[in-house]
Amino acid sequence: MSPQPTITTIEPVANGEVLYKGDLSQGQPLADLSWAWSSANACFPETQKQKFTGNHVFFSGIIPKYSEMTITVIPDNANADFSIYAYEIGATRNDLVPNLSSCIRCEADHKWDRPKAGKTQDHTRTVTDLVAINTPYKVIIGVTGANGLASGGFTLKVVMKSR
Repeated sequence: MSPQPTITTIEPVANGEVLYKGDLSQGQPLADLSWAWSSANACFPETQKQKFTGNHVFFSGIIPKYSEMTITVIPDNANADFSIYAYEIGATRNDLVPNLSSCIRCEADHKWDRPKAGKTQDHTRTVTDLVAINTPYKVIIGVTGANGLASGGFTLKVVMKSR
């Protein structure tokens, strides 16, 4: 049985940004990724699962009401292939993947399979649209390596806009 994963608590700042350092070697792979393509979560499609097969490092924090969060992972090595996902759950819930039956919203970013018109992609990965309107929510962030990547340093940047 694998050890309970460590979850680093983040403390977003209203209308500001905070940075956290981490390394994929602090995490472990998830044996089951099927939660991600479940219709109750809709995080990323099964066709993209290879991009989430490395070690997963978790962060968690509260997004206060009337706020919007943008989260970017910046690998120390620009050639490293990282992916990121973040999901919102009720502020008192502690559901951690793969034991996620449903969530309010889930967003993911990974290396693209093909170019997107009018857009360019670098080594950073960003999730947006994490929003709380009338109720604060807990946000769980997973930083992971693609294709089994199990180590590599990174910076997690959390930007929050609040009303």
